[in-house]
Amino acid sequence: MAAQAQGQIDLKKISREISTSSAMLVMYIVLYVVVSALVKYVISTLLPSFGITVAEYEVYVQILLALAFGYLIVNSVARLFYWSTVGKYGHSTAAAIRNVVRIVGVGAMVAAIAGGVAGGAAGVALGGFLGMVVGFASQQVLGQAIAGLFLLIARPFRIGDAVVIAGEDGIVDDVSTLFTKVAKTDGIKVLIPNNAIIGSKVYLKPK
Repeated sequence: MAAQAQGQIDLKKISREISTSSAMLVMYIVLYVVVSALVKYVISTLLPSFGITVAEYEVYVQILLALAFGYLIVNSVARLFYWSTVGKYGHSTAAAIRNVVRIVGVGAMVAAIAGGVAGGAAGVALGGFLGMVVGFASQQVLGQAIAGLFLLIARPFRIGDAVVIAGEDGIVDDVSTLFTKVAKTDGIKVLIPNNAIIGSKVYLKPK
């Protein structure tokens, strides 16, 4: 009965968090549109009526707004993904999905803002170039995060299993987004990058 009650509480919490995340996502999008339009009106129409001309600074204000609200929107999307998957896959897998969504979202946001500022064909070229730069810069981290996500979903081994991974013999102590932690018999803990595990042999020793 206690386990059933706990399960109901968890389901209620997950449902509540999903609703909250969805509401926050919609609120940030609407708020960004309203604030952006208000800033444009103030700079382009209201201030010039008083003889104040600051139109050349509008693009910088809009960039700051896009960065601020873009980050909030990306975090809301990542949070929504987390609470949508935590009930089925558990915290570790949901956290890995959240981190991957956050990395991809921030990269896409930076590329989109850069492309919008430049405008036209130059904007497309600049946005594509910055997207490539961000992609190459985060390739290692994103590769490890995606590999960790696959490990958490496929679960070839679990915490507490005796394994030999990447030449390291020990007990799986933790499986996170970027690293798998193996505790060796001499007390040393080894952090193995998850992308080094994918595609390599994993030996599961009998308990």
